[in-house]
Amino acid sequence: MLRPLKPTHNESLIVGRTGGGTTRPYALVFASMTPLDCAVVQLCSTPDVSQNLKDAERLVGEAARAGAHFVALPENAAFLRTEPSMPAPTQSLEGNIIGAFREMAAAHGVWLLVGSFPEAREEDHRYYNTSVIIDGTRSEAPITSTYRKLHLFDIDMKGGESQKESDWIAAGDQPVVASVSGVQVGLSICYDLRFPELYRRLTDQGARALTVPSAFTEHTGKDHWLTLLRARAIENQSFVIAPNQFGHHGGKRRSYGKSAIIDPWGLTLALAPDRPSWAMARIDFDHQDLIREALPCLSHRNANV
Repeated sequence: MLRPLKPTHNESLIVGRTGGGTTRPYALVFASMTPLDCAVVQLCSTPDVSQNLKDAERLVGEAARAGAHFVALPENAAFLRTEPSMPAPTQSLEGNIIGAFREMAAAHGVWLLVGSFPEAREEDHRYYNTSVIIDGTRSEAPITSTYRKLHLFDIDMKGGESQKESDWIAAGDQPVVASVSGVQVGLSICYDLRFPELYRRLTDQGARALTVPSAFTEHTGKDHWLTLLRARAIENQSFVIAPNQFGHHGGKRRSYGKSAIIDPWGLTLALAPDRPSWAMARIDFDHQDLIREALPCLSHRNANV
């Protein structure tokens, strides 16, 4: 939780905003929290929505039976475009894609992160790439939070993959911190990982863990994926929960895999093998508090920077 403080001349304080928009200094205050058993599910999604849902159901079920309470799916969990001209099965949050994931969460009694799905919008032909949090521990498995991807992947690498997400996806405009089983979790998607200011803002808003569902390419992933995940974990002293797509999806689309859970010290707690699979770890917030107390970087920030 966050508590307003009166700064002294030699204090570097975390800065936040009150409900009225006034900037005020804050410092982190720690309270004991129950650990959370988390699983990252690694898929090799294709344009076949029905098969993708079957694959997700199987792996979510395995992770839940192993004891996972929060299960995270990767970006493009239900549909992954393999050709630029391929139309996406855009739907609202009330459509059958999210309906299937709600049934999945309820059947296994877990909190579920749908890494992303193509959320329809009315303004033009583009859609939002939207993460959805579902509470399968409650009756009817309600949607509790959504996040629309902020940073769009427009790249053209010589000898590698070319994509221009902005041709078919509209960017969101709001960072989101969601409550998952009482834990504040900052939401992001894939390419967001390259923008550290987003994760600092989520941390300032109270996030204890950061989710990064992705379809990180094989070409960039081999050099950048785990390095960036560890960087975001270390600099924010937060857990990072990062389910990734893996393998050849069709056409030129290949994803790197290595779905991971990273602790606030930058250590890898869980790493998925190189196949559709899952990996699980218990994230211990008391351990996080010890790290933040011993190395209080977040409260040493200089307000002039």
